[in-house]
Amino acid sequence: MIDKAQDEGFMRKALELALKGWGRTHPNPMVGAVIIEQGKVVAEGFHAKDGEPHAEKIAFTALRRKPKAGATLYVTLEPCSTHGRTGACTDAIIASGIKRLVYGAKDPNTEHQGNADSILQKAGITVIGGVLSSDCEDINLIFNHWITKNSPLIAAKAAVTLDGRTATRSGDSKWITSERARLDVHRWRRLFPAIAVGAGTVVKDNPKLTARLAGEEEWCPYRFIFDGRLRTVNDRAMPTVYTDEFKSKTIVVTTQHGGLGYIRKLNSLGVDVWICPSSNQRVSIKEFRNKCVENKIPGVFFEGGSSLLSELVQSKQMDYLFHYVAPVFLADERAKAQFGGLRTDKIAEALRLNDVRHEILGEDFLMRGKVVYPSKLHVDESSFSLE
Repeated sequence: MIDKAQDEGFMRKALELALKGWGRTHPNPMVGAVIIEQGKVVAEGFHAKDGEPHAEKIAFTALRRKPKAGATLYVTLEPCSTHGRTGACTDAIIASGIKRLVYGAKDPNTEHQGNADSILQKAGITVIGGVLSSDCEDINLIFNHWITKNSPLIAAKAAVTLDGRTATRSGDSKWITSERARLDVHRWRRLFPAIAVGAGTVVKDNPKLTARLAGEEEWCPYRFIFDGRLRTVNDRAMPTVYTDEFKSKTIVVTTQHGGLGYIRKLNSLGVDVWICPSSNQRVSIKEFRNKCVENKIPGVFFEGGSSLLSELVQSKQMDYLFHYVAPVFLADERAKAQFGGLRTDKIAEALRLNDVRHEILGEDFLMRGKVVYPSKLHVDESSFSLE
Protein backbone atom coordinates (compact mmCIF):
# COMPACT_ATOMS: atom_id res chain seq x y z
CA MET A 1 0.00 0.00 0.00
CA ILE A 2 1.33 3.45 -0.97
CA ASP A 3 2.01 5.70 2.02
CA LYS A 4 1.01 9.19 0.83
CA ALA A 5 2.38 10.90 3.95
CA GLN A 6 5.74 9.18 3.49
CA ASP A 7 5.91 10.19 -0.16
CA GLU A 8 5.14 13.79 0.74
CA GLY A 9 7.72 13.77 3.53
CA PHE A 10 10.54 12.64 1.23
CA MET A 11 9.38 15.07 -1.47
CA ARG A 12 9.75 17.89 1.06
CA LYS A 13 13.34 16.74 1.59
CA ALA A 14 13.87 16.89 -2.17
CA LEU A 15 12.39 20.40 -2.19
CA GLU A 16 14.83 21.51 0.51
CA LEU A 17 17.67 20.26 -1.66
CA ALA A 18 16.30 21.97 -4.77
CA LEU A 19 16.31 25.34 -2.98
CA LYS A 20 20.08 25.11 -2.56
CA GLY A 21 20.23 26.15 -6.22
CA TRP A 22 18.27 29.36 -5.45
CA GLY A 23 19.08 31.91 -8.15
CA ARG A 24 22.01 29.90 -9.51
CA THR A 25 20.46 27.62 -12.13
CA HIS A 26 19.05 30.06 -14.74
CA PRO A 27 17.87 29.36 -17.37
CA ASN A 28 17.44 25.86 -15.93
CA PRO A 29 15.01 24.95 -13.13
CA MET A 30 15.86 24.19 -9.52
CA VAL A 31 15.55 20.44 -8.94
CA GLY A 32 16.23 18.22 -5.93
CA ALA A 33 16.41 14.42 -5.68
CA VAL A 34 16.72 11.81 -2.94
CA ILE A 35 17.13 8.02 -3.04
CA ILE A 36 15.32 6.13 -0.29
CA GLU A 37 16.02 2.60 0.89
CA GLN A 38 13.99 1.00 3.69
CA GLY A 39 12.60 4.38 4.74
CA LYS A 40 15.96 6.13 4.95
CA VAL A 41 17.74 8.67 2.73
CA VAL A 42 20.85 6.99 1.31
CA ALA A 43 21.80 9.56 -1.36
CA GLU A 44 20.78 13.01 -2.46
CA GLY A 45 21.51 15.61 -5.09
CA PHE A 46 20.41 18.96 -6.50
CA HIS A 47 21.00 20.87 -9.72
CA ALA A 48 23.55 23.55 -8.85
CA LYS A 49 24.24 25.38 -12.10
CA ASP A 50 23.38 25.48 -15.79
CA GLY A 51 25.53 22.96 -17.66
CA GLU A 52 26.25 20.84 -14.58
CA PRO A 53 24.71 17.39 -13.90
CA HIS A 54 21.03 17.13 -13.07
CA ALA A 55 19.82 16.27 -9.58
CA GLU A 56 18.99 12.62 -10.36
CA LYS A 57 22.46 11.91 -11.74
CA ILE A 58 24.15 13.57 -8.78
CA ALA A 59 22.11 11.40 -6.41
CA PHE A 60 23.07 8.22 -8.30
CA THR A 61 26.74 9.27 -8.28
CA ALA A 62 26.57 9.95 -4.54
CA LEU A 63 25.15 6.47 -3.93
CA ARG A 64 28.27 4.85 -5.52
CA ARG A 65 26.46 1.56 -6.10
CA LYS A 66 23.26 0.13 -7.53
CA PRO A 67 20.13 0.94 -5.50
CA LYS A 68 18.83 -1.94 -3.39
CA ALA A 69 15.61 -3.74 -4.24
CA GLY A 70 12.61 -1.67 -3.15
CA ALA A 71 14.46 1.66 -3.41
CA THR A 72 12.59 4.80 -4.50
CA LEU A 73 13.87 7.91 -6.27
CA TYR A 74 12.11 11.16 -5.35
CA VAL A 75 12.62 14.15 -7.63
CA THR A 76 10.85 17.53 -7.62
CA LEU A 77 10.45 17.75 -11.41
CA GLU A 78 9.52 15.17 -14.03
CA PRO A 79 12.86 13.75 -15.25
CA CYS A 80 14.08 15.02 -18.60
CA SER A 81 13.84 12.65 -21.53
CA THR A 82 15.85 14.60 -24.11
CA HIS A 83 19.54 14.20 -24.85
CA GLY A 84 20.96 17.64 -24.13
CA ARG A 85 24.41 18.55 -22.83
CA THR A 86 24.11 16.22 -19.83
CA GLY A 87 22.10 13.37 -21.37
CA ALA A 88 18.57 12.22 -20.59
CA CYS A 89 17.78 11.54 -16.93
CA THR A 90 15.32 8.81 -17.98
CA ASP A 91 18.29 6.86 -19.38
CA ALA A 92 20.19 7.25 -16.10
CA ILE A 93 17.17 6.10 -14.09
CA ILE A 94 16.71 2.99 -16.23
CA ALA A 95 20.44 2.19 -16.08
CA SER A 96 20.44 2.50 -12.28
CA GLY A 97 18.03 -0.42 -11.89
CA ILE A 98 15.70 1.51 -9.58
CA LYS A 99 12.08 0.37 -9.88
CA ARG A 100 10.06 3.17 -8.31
CA LEU A 101 10.05 6.89 -9.14
CA VAL A 102 8.05 9.63 -7.43
CA TYR A 103 8.13 13.15 -8.85
CA GLY A 104 6.45 16.45 -8.06
CA ALA A 105 5.76 18.85 -10.94
CA LYS A 106 5.27 17.86 -14.55
CA ASP A 107 7.67 19.21 -17.17
CA PRO A 108 6.15 22.61 -18.17
CA ASN A 109 7.29 22.07 -21.76
CA THR A 110 4.22 20.53 -23.39
CA GLU A 111 6.42 18.88 -26.04
CA HIS A 112 8.17 16.85 -23.32
CA GLN A 113 5.44 16.66 -20.67
CA GLY A 114 4.53 13.08 -19.80
CA ASN A 115 7.32 11.54 -21.88
CA ALA A 116 9.18 10.33 -18.80
CA ASP A 117 6.11 8.48 -17.57
CA SER A 118 5.75 6.40 -20.72
CA ILE A 119 9.49 5.79 -21.17
CA LEU A 120 10.03 4.64 -17.59
CA GLN A 121 6.83 2.60 -17.36
CA LYS A 122 7.82 0.73 -20.51
CA ALA A 123 11.09 -0.10 -18.73
CA GLY A 124 9.14 -1.67 -15.85
CA ILE A 125 9.47 1.27 -13.42
CA THR A 126 6.52 2.34 -11.28
CA VAL A 127 5.98 6.09 -11.76
CA ILE A 128 3.96 8.31 -9.43
CA GLY A 129 3.64 11.98 -10.37
CA GLY A 130 2.02 15.05 -8.84
CA VAL A 131 3.26 14.67 -5.24
CA LEU A 132 3.34 18.21 -3.75
CA SER A 133 3.06 19.41 -7.33
CA SER A 134 1.98 22.94 -6.36
CA ASP A 135 5.04 23.47 -4.14
CA CYS A 136 7.33 21.92 -6.74
CA GLU A 137 5.95 24.22 -9.45
CA ASP A 138 6.18 27.28 -7.22
CA ILE A 139 9.96 27.11 -6.78
CA ASN A 140 10.37 27.44 -10.55
CA LEU A 141 8.14 30.43 -11.27
CA ILE A 142 10.73 31.99 -13.57
CA PHE A 143 11.64 28.81 -15.46
CA ASN A 144 8.01 27.77 -15.96
CA HIS A 145 7.05 31.15 -17.41
CA TRP A 146 10.12 31.28 -19.65
CA ILE A 147 9.47 27.80 -21.06
CA THR A 148 5.73 28.17 -21.61
CA LYS A 149 5.62 31.81 -22.78
CA ASN A 150 9.04 32.19 -24.41
CA SER A 151 9.20 35.44 -22.49
CA PRO A 152 10.67 36.68 -19.20
CA LEU A 153 8.62 36.65 -16.01
CA ILE A 154 7.98 40.35 -15.30
CA ALA A 155 7.39 40.52 -11.54
CA ALA A 156 6.79 43.58 -9.39
CA LYS A 157 7.37 44.25 -5.71
CA ALA A 158 5.14 46.59 -3.73
CA ALA A 159 5.52 47.58 -0.07
CA VAL A 160 2.46 49.39 1.21
CA THR A 161 0.46 50.49 4.21
CA LEU A 162 -2.90 48.94 5.08
CA ASP A 163 -4.58 51.63 2.97
CA GLY A 164 -2.37 50.90 -0.03
CA ARG A 165 0.04 53.85 0.25
CA THR A 166 3.72 53.69 -0.56
CA ALA A 167 4.76 57.07 0.85
CA THR A 168 3.36 60.05 2.75
CA ARG A 169 2.27 63.18 0.89
CA SER A 170 5.78 64.60 1.50
CA GLY A 171 7.39 61.52 -0.05
CA ASP A 172 8.64 59.89 3.16
CA SER A 173 8.69 56.09 2.79
CA LYS A 174 11.48 54.75 5.04
CA TRP A 175 10.51 52.41 6.31
CA ILE A 176 6.96 51.19 5.76
CA THR A 177 7.78 47.51 6.22
CA SER A 178 9.98 45.90 8.85
CA GLU A 179 13.57 44.75 8.52
CA ARG A 180 12.40 41.16 8.23
CA ALA A 181 10.24 41.99 5.21
CA ARG A 182 13.07 43.96 3.63
CA LEU A 183 15.41 41.00 4.08
CA ASP A 184 12.83 38.84 2.33
CA VAL A 185 13.03 41.22 -0.64
CA HIS A 186 16.78 40.56 -0.78
CA ARG A 187 16.01 36.83 -0.88
CA TRP A 188 13.85 37.34 -3.98
CA ARG A 189 16.51 39.62 -5.48
CA ARG A 190 18.88 36.69 -5.23
CA LEU A 191 16.45 34.49 -7.14
CA PHE A 192 15.84 36.80 -10.09
CA PRO A 193 18.56 37.23 -12.74
CA ALA A 194 17.64 40.92 -13.08
CA ILE A 195 16.15 43.78 -11.07
CA ALA A 196 14.58 47.00 -12.38
CA VAL A 197 13.76 50.45 -11.02
CA GLY A 198 12.76 53.79 -12.48
CA ALA A 199 14.82 56.95 -12.75
CA GLY A 200 12.89 58.56 -9.90
CA THR A 201 13.94 55.82 -7.49
CA VAL A 202 17.60 56.18 -8.52
CA VAL A 203 17.55 59.98 -8.13
CA LYS A 204 15.75 59.89 -4.78
CA ASP A 205 17.29 56.84 -3.07
CA ASN A 206 20.58 56.11 -4.92
CA PRO A 207 20.07 52.35 -4.30
CA LYS A 208 22.70 49.61 -4.70
CA LEU A 209 20.21 47.08 -6.07
CA THR A 210 22.21 44.09 -4.88
CA ALA A 211 21.23 41.05 -2.82
CA ARG A 212 22.75 41.23 0.66
CA LEU A 213 21.98 38.17 2.75
CA ALA A 214 23.57 37.06 6.02
CA GLY A 215 26.37 34.57 5.52
CA GLU A 216 26.51 35.10 1.75
CA GLU A 217 28.69 37.24 -0.46
CA GLU A 218 26.97 40.34 -1.85
CA TRP A 219 25.50 39.40 -5.20
CA CYS A 220 24.54 41.65 -8.08
CA PRO A 221 21.92 40.72 -10.69
CA TYR A 222 21.57 42.67 -13.91
CA ARG A 223 20.37 46.12 -12.82
CA PHE A 224 17.95 47.82 -15.20
CA ILE A 225 17.41 51.56 -14.80
CA PHE A 226 14.36 52.83 -16.73
CA ASP A 227 15.21 56.37 -17.76
CA GLY A 228 13.54 57.60 -20.93
CA ARG A 229 15.10 61.06 -20.60
CA LEU A 230 18.45 59.97 -19.10
CA ARG A 231 17.93 62.32 -16.18
CA THR A 232 19.98 60.01 -13.94
CA VAL A 233 23.14 61.01 -15.85
CA ASN A 234 24.51 63.79 -13.68
CA ASP A 235 27.84 65.56 -14.16
CA ARG A 236 28.26 66.28 -10.45
CA ALA A 237 27.24 63.07 -8.68
CA MET A 238 26.66 59.91 -10.68
CA PRO A 239 24.46 57.24 -9.03
CA THR A 240 26.14 54.33 -7.27
CA VAL A 241 24.90 51.83 -9.87
CA TYR A 242 26.99 53.67 -12.52
CA THR A 243 30.22 53.75 -10.54
CA ASP A 244 30.45 50.79 -8.14
CA GLU A 245 32.26 47.48 -8.60
CA PHE A 246 29.14 46.00 -10.25
CA LYS A 247 28.65 48.74 -12.83
CA SER A 248 29.18 46.29 -15.69
CA LYS A 249 25.91 44.63 -14.56
CA THR A 250 24.00 47.93 -14.93
CA ILE A 251 21.89 48.51 -18.04
CA VAL A 252 20.08 51.79 -18.64
CA VAL A 253 16.84 51.34 -20.58
CA THR A 254 15.96 54.48 -22.52
CA THR A 255 14.46 55.78 -25.76
CA GLN A 256 15.89 57.42 -28.85
CA HIS A 257 14.94 60.74 -27.19
CA GLY A 258 17.52 60.31 -24.41
CA GLY A 259 20.48 62.10 -26.00
CA LEU A 260 23.55 60.57 -27.62
CA GLY A 261 25.95 62.52 -25.40
CA TYR A 262 24.53 60.94 -22.26
CA ILE A 263 24.61 57.50 -23.86
CA ARG A 264 28.29 57.94 -24.76
CA LYS A 265 29.02 59.02 -21.19
CA LEU A 266 27.35 55.92 -19.77
CA ASN A 267 29.23 53.70 -22.21
CA SER A 268 32.52 55.36 -21.21
CA LEU A 269 31.80 54.36 -17.61
CA GLY A 270 31.26 50.76 -18.64
CA VAL A 271 27.48 50.95 -18.34
CA ASP A 272 25.41 49.36 -21.10
CA VAL A 273 22.41 51.12 -22.67
CA TRP A 274 19.35 49.58 -24.27
CA ILE A 275 17.44 51.90 -26.61
CA CYS A 276 13.79 50.86 -26.94
CA PRO A 277 11.90 52.48 -29.84
CA SER A 278 9.16 54.80 -28.57
CA SER A 279 7.04 57.63 -29.94
CA ASN A 280 7.65 59.58 -26.71
CA GLN A 281 10.05 59.61 -23.77
CA ARG A 282 8.33 56.67 -22.06
CA VAL A 283 10.12 53.35 -22.38
CA SER A 284 7.94 50.68 -23.98
CA ILE A 285 7.72 47.73 -21.59
CA LYS A 286 6.80 45.48 -24.50
CA GLU A 287 9.97 46.48 -26.37
CA PHE A 288 11.96 45.91 -23.17
CA ARG A 289 10.46 42.44 -22.85
CA ASN A 290 11.53 41.67 -26.41
CA LYS A 291 15.08 42.80 -25.59
CA CYS A 292 15.14 40.42 -22.62
CA VAL A 293 14.15 37.55 -24.91
CA GLU A 294 16.98 38.47 -27.31
CA ASN A 295 19.46 38.53 -24.42
CA LYS A 296 18.10 35.35 -22.77
CA ILE A 297 17.13 37.03 -19.49
CA PRO A 298 14.28 34.85 -18.13
CA GLY A 299 13.00 37.06 -15.29
CA VAL A 300 13.04 40.65 -14.03
CA PHE A 301 12.11 41.84 -10.53
CA PHE A 302 10.68 45.40 -10.71
CA GLU A 303 10.99 47.31 -7.43
CA GLY A 304 9.54 50.67 -8.44
CA GLY A 305 8.86 53.46 -8.26
CA SER A 306 5.11 53.77 -8.41
CA SER A 307 5.11 55.40 -11.87
CA LEU A 308 7.04 52.49 -13.38
CA LEU A 309 4.90 49.85 -11.66
CA SER A 310 1.75 51.67 -12.76
CA GLU A 311 3.07 51.62 -16.32
CA LEU A 312 3.47 47.84 -16.02
CA VAL A 313 -0.19 47.57 -15.05
CA GLN A 314 -1.45 50.03 -17.66
CA SER A 315 0.39 48.19 -20.43
CA LYS A 316 -0.67 44.75 -19.09
CA GLN A 317 2.98 43.71 -18.82
CA MET A 318 3.06 42.72 -15.13
CA ASP A 319 2.99 38.92 -14.85
CA TYR A 320 3.47 38.47 -11.12
CA LEU A 321 3.17 40.58 -7.97
CA PHE A 322 4.90 40.43 -4.58
CA HIS A 323 2.74 42.58 -2.29
CA TYR A 324 4.14 43.35 1.17
CA VAL A 325 1.71 44.95 3.63
CA ALA A 326 2.67 46.60 6.93
CA PRO A 327 0.32 47.14 9.93
CA VAL A 328 0.37 50.90 9.34
CA PHE A 329 -2.17 53.22 7.73
CA LEU A 330 -1.94 56.89 6.80
CA ALA A 331 -5.61 57.80 6.23
CA ASP A 332 -4.47 60.58 3.90
CA GLU A 333 -5.97 60.75 0.42
CA ARG A 334 -2.94 62.75 -0.75
CA ALA A 335 -0.43 60.09 0.32
CA LYS A 336 1.19 58.31 -2.61
CA ALA A 337 -0.52 55.19 -3.91
CA GLN A 338 1.52 52.26 -5.26
CA PHE A 339 -0.56 51.83 -8.41
CA GLY A 340 -2.61 54.20 -10.54
CA GLY A 341 -3.66 55.14 -14.03
CA LEU A 342 -6.73 52.96 -14.47
CA ARG A 343 -10.40 53.79 -14.39
CA THR A 344 -12.09 50.87 -12.68
CA ASP A 345 -15.85 51.38 -12.40
CA LYS A 346 -16.79 47.85 -11.38
CA ILE A 347 -15.20 45.17 -9.21
CA ALA A 348 -15.52 42.82 -12.19
CA GLU A 349 -13.05 45.11 -14.01
CA ALA A 350 -10.43 44.81 -11.25
CA LEU A 351 -7.10 43.03 -11.60
CA ARG A 352 -6.74 39.91 -9.50
CA LEU A 353 -4.05 37.49 -8.35
CA ASN A 354 -4.18 33.80 -9.12
CA ASP A 355 -2.22 30.90 -7.55
CA VAL A 356 -1.89 33.05 -4.45
CA ARG A 357 0.67 32.37 -1.72
CA HIS A 358 0.76 34.00 1.72
CA GLU A 359 3.55 34.42 4.23
CA ILE A 360 3.74 36.13 7.63
CA LEU A 361 6.99 38.06 8.10
CA GLY A 362 6.93 39.19 11.71
CA GLU A 363 4.25 41.89 11.83
CA ASP A 364 4.17 42.22 8.04
CA PHE A 365 2.38 40.15 5.45
CA LEU A 366 3.36 38.99 1.96
CA MET A 367 0.76 38.06 -0.64
CA ARG A 368 2.10 36.98 -4.03
CA GLY A 369 0.57 35.55 -7.16
CA LYS A 370 0.09 35.68 -10.92
CA VAL A 371 -1.63 38.82 -12.22
CA VAL A 372 -4.91 38.21 -14.04
CA TYR A 373 -6.22 41.08 -16.17
CA PRO A 374 -9.89 41.77 -16.90
CA SER A 375 -11.13 41.40 -20.45
CA LYS A 376 -11.22 45.20 -20.73
CA LEU A 377 -8.69 47.48 -19.05
CA HIS A 378 -9.67 51.15 -18.94
CA VAL A 379 -6.53 53.29 -18.90
CA ASP A 380 -6.72 56.96 -17.92
CA GLU A 381 -4.30 58.44 -20.47
CA SER A 382 -4.05 61.70 -18.51
CA SER A 383 -2.41 59.80 -15.65
CA PHE A 384 0.77 58.91 -17.53
CA SER A 385 3.94 60.28 -15.97
CA LEU A 386 7.59 59.78 -16.83
CA GLU A 387 9.95 58.00 -14.46
